[in-house]
Amino acid sequence: MNKSESKYFNTAVKMDKAFLELLEKKDFEFITVKEICEKAEVNRSTFYLHYETVGDLLEESVQYMLDKFMNAYPYDSEKFIHSIKSADLKDLYLVTPKFLKPYLTSILENKKLFSTFLLKADSLRLEQHYNKMFTNVLNPILNRFNIPENQQKYMLAFYVRGIIAIIDEWLKGNCTENIDFIIDIIANQIPKIKEDI
Repeated sequence: MNKSESKYFNTAVKMDKAFLELLEKKDFEFITVKEICEKAEVNRSTFYLHYETVGDLLEESVQYMLDKFMNAYPYDSEKFIHSIKSADLKDLYLVTPKFLKPYLTSILENKKLFSTFLLKADSLRLEQHYNKMFTNVLNPILNRFNIPENQQKYMLAFYVRGIIAIIDEWLKGNCTENIDFIIDIIANQIPKIKEDI
């Protein structure tokens, strides 16, 4: 990375940090570009070099958190993706504490950010954030279970929206229930789907 790229990245990090600090104190709708710039100690033109709107900054912040989560994930996702074709069917069941706990922990650590993201899900194209998972993991798993291709998008919608709805309710309650309780809620719903397969 050259010096100018590094400066550009560091400025983006400052704005991201400022945005997250403001988000902890006030609702997204009331955060202004001016406040972000003042807190990050950058001028407005610098903000607009990086983003068109505060919504773009929100989307980038969520993507950063998801990437950070994936990089810290204790399992080799690339190895898992390559093993889908030969793995035992019982090992292709992803909704287990082993997979859910790190994800829910990441959400718990970033409650306000994820709550805001879910509120803005339509405008921020939430489902596009799951495209890689759909394409590389879930579709090949459904293929292994011989789910007809014309049914797969409906099953995926059911799985993902169901899990998002549970997480959304958890966030609305300020995550007062512990992670293991939420894992049980999710896991108790999914086997009903899996048994039908």
